[in-house]
Amino acid sequence: MTDATTHPFDDALALTSLEPGTYLGKTSPAYNNMVGPFGGLTAATLIRAIELHPDRHGDPISLTINFAGPITEGEFQISTRAVRTNRSNQHWYLEVSQNGEIATTATAVFGTRRETWDDDEATPPDAPAPSELEQSGFPDFIAWARNYEMRFASGALTEEASDSSTITLWVRDTPSRALDFTSLTSMADIFYPRVFQRRGTYVPAGTISLTIHYFATAEDIAAQHDSYVLAHAHARRFHRGYFDQSAELWSSDEKLIATSHQVVYYKD
Repeated sequence: MTDATTHPFDDALALTSLEPGTYLGKTSPAYNNMVGPFGGLTAATLIRAIELHPDRHGDPISLTINFAGPITEGEFQISTRAVRTNRSNQHWYLEVSQNGEIATTATAVFGTRRETWDDDEATPPDAPAPSELEQSGFPDFIAWARNYEMRFASGALTEEASDSSTITLWVRDTPSRALDFTSLTSMADIFYPRVFQRRGTYVPAGTISLTIHYFATAEDIAAQHDSYVLAHAHARRFHRGYFDQSAELWSSDEKLIATSHQVVYYKD
């Protein structure tokens, strides 16, 4: 891509300031899901809204987004409010509204990081190098997935039921794009619903609530550039219409850069 060309992801994140803390956005057909926009893009757009706020302090530490209702094609508004700023962290409340109704609520924590004692208890999942795996993805009718290059080590979408919900894949934007906090946010929701994998078929399903914890610093993000991210997720229980999902995102040099946790509804 040339410098004069914007990336489709950045086009989809575009926001116009209406007044301090309030932004106007528009859904992007390129990032549509089966119903409404891709949830990862919605989450990323909220991070972008805070990044644009003149009072923003530091980088993302956590984001919790609750999908209260559907977002339909067209314009939407995001309201952002810093509810408290401390010495090292800043707490935000956000709402996405459309046609006078609240569609999404969220809270976020931004902050600065300092040099401290560090240790890693988590270990990356075993996976062949991306070059050893074939590129694949989701069916063409899932528009947002066409914006990612995916190479599955396990859990590729098939029509066969599985005893395991575990999925492991290498992923990066296509066309190539250097990682930043917004694209990392979007990748935290890169996984198709775990119930599809267990049942080997599509069923109505959608995320209700998603929380992302960020471990990457700005320096970690810059070092990653446009390399593959190793994404790994699994569920723990499917019960009476809801299941959970826990995920890890690893940099190409095996650093844990984010985790996510969500609850998903499904019908059967």
